[in-house]
Amino acid sequence: MLKAFAAAWFAALVAALPLPASAQSTGAPSADQAHRPTGSYRSEMRKRHNTHKERARAGAEHVRQMRTQTPKQ
Repeated sequence: MLKAFAAAWFAALVAALPLPASAQSTGAPSADQAHRPTGSYRSEMRKRHNTHKERARAGAEHVRQMRTQTPKQ
């Protein structure tokens, strides 16, 4: 009986302790850190599309380099 009481008391104590700040952060921006546009919608879309094109070009270049390498035998 004493062990069950001690286990329940310990569980309640652990549940009541606050979590460390690192465990509480989810990585998502809070309301005050939300996205605030710095330019027009058009300029943001242009930047996004250019970013996608640059990544696609980089990926294609990587594939080209991997194809031109001679396989080791």
